[in-house]
Amino acid sequence: MKKLFLTMTLVATTILTAVAQDVTGKWKTIDDETGEEKSIVEIYKDNGKVYGKVVEILNPAKKDATCVDCPGADKDKPILGLVIIKGLEKDGDEYNDGKILDPNSGKVYKCYIELESQDKLKVRGYIGFSLLGRTQYWHRVK
Repeated sequence: MKKLFLTMTLVATTILTAVAQDVTGKWKTIDDETGEEKSIVEIYKDNGKVYGKVVEILNPAKKDATCVDCPGADKDKPILGLVIIKGLEKDGDEYNDGKILDPNSGKVYKCYIELESQDKLKVRGYIGFSLLGRTQYWHRVK
C-alpha cells in the first residue's frame, strides 16, 4: 500500500511539474533597454514546435504599426498579428533552434526561451552563438 501511495504521489507530482513548466500562454514583453512594456505575445505550439504571435500592442500610438524593414513575406505586414517567434523545439528545460523577429528593426535572430519561474520567461535572441545577443524577460499575463 505504501508503494502504491508513493508511486501515485510521484506520478501526480511529475504531471503537475510538467504542466507548470509550460511556456504556452500570453506574455507581456518588456524592452530590455528601456524597461517599457511593449506588447502581449501569445506563445503556442503547432506540430510539436513553439511559435509566438503579437496579439496586443500596448502603446496606443503604435497600434497600427507595420513591419517596414521585415524580410520576405513579413515585410509591411501589421505588427499586430505578426508571428515573431518561429519553430522553437523543446530541449530539456529550454526551447531552441528557432528564430525571433524584432519588428522594430526587421532583424531576425536565432532564439531560445526558458522559464525562469512559472510567470517569468527568459527570451534570448542572438547572432552566431548565444553569447552575442540580447535577453528580455517577459511576464505571464493572467
